[in-house]
Amino acid sequence: MKMSRLLITGAAGNMGKMLRPLLRQPDRTLRLFDVARITDLDDATEQFVQGSVTDRAAVAAAVDGVDAILHLGGLSTEDSWANILSINVDGTQAIFDAAVTHGVTRVVAASSNHAVGFWTHEEAGGEPLAGDVSPRPDGFYGWSKAAVEALGRLYHDRFGIDVVNLRIGSSFEKPPNYRGLASWMSPADTARLIEASLSDSAKGFYTVWGISKNSRAWWSGAQGEAIGYHPRDDSEQFAEEFLADHEWTFSDPILQRVGGAFCDHPLGQRMR
Repeated sequence: MKMSRLLITGAAGNMGKMLRPLLRQPDRTLRLFDVARITDLDDATEQFVQGSVTDRAAVAAAVDGVDAILHLGGLSTEDSWANILSINVDGTQAIFDAAVTHGVTRVVAASSNHAVGFWTHEEAGGEPLAGDVSPRPDGFYGWSKAAVEALGRLYHDRFGIDVVNLRIGSSFEKPPNYRGLASWMSPADTARLIEASLSDSAKGFYTVWGISKNSRAWWSGAQGEAIGYHPRDDSEQFAEEFLADHEWTFSDPILQRVGGAFCDHPLGQRMR
């Protein structure tokens, strides 16, 4: 199926900015949706619709006429219960509801490793931790991402929408810290994962890890491979920089737990 009109929510955020040039194609229109104004549009491939996921009328207008949705919009760290519910949960339900109304058949939703943050390396027993392992959120933010995944399951089963939940690790130009040597996903691999999630191989319901082909990864790539995601990059190129100050040992809680330091962050306290 050709996904020629793709809505990207949260397009002004860090991941949206990173992905826009990588997802542009001559025969694809990127409809960019965000509460923050975007002014650096590529006139040939992009259009901007301003609005918030908390505004259902704005969401419906943004969804109308697209083939697929890449849902990045929402809070990306721990925050108050009220904000998490309003933006991450109600906002995502508005996206799915509008998808049903307007006949959109594919939603790719940004979940997070924090939906399963309390799984540990020890519990994995030396085996790669599956991408669709059951939720164990490490905070209100992680819980909201588990809720996003469950909403996707509901709308797939009820309405037949194809849904891919991406349990994203650390998607940046380079790993943000030494834990990122396991959890990093390069910009190019992030784009590869999105394209795989939009392909015919991803028909159905899937939950996959969003990581690169890292030598130090302990999260499985099997679910990603099932939809045609074949990462190429490895965080090992950054290892010398980070391991100069840190020992790589899974006795360290930051490395032992999927969610790292998020597991200890106070519930509902906004992260700076």
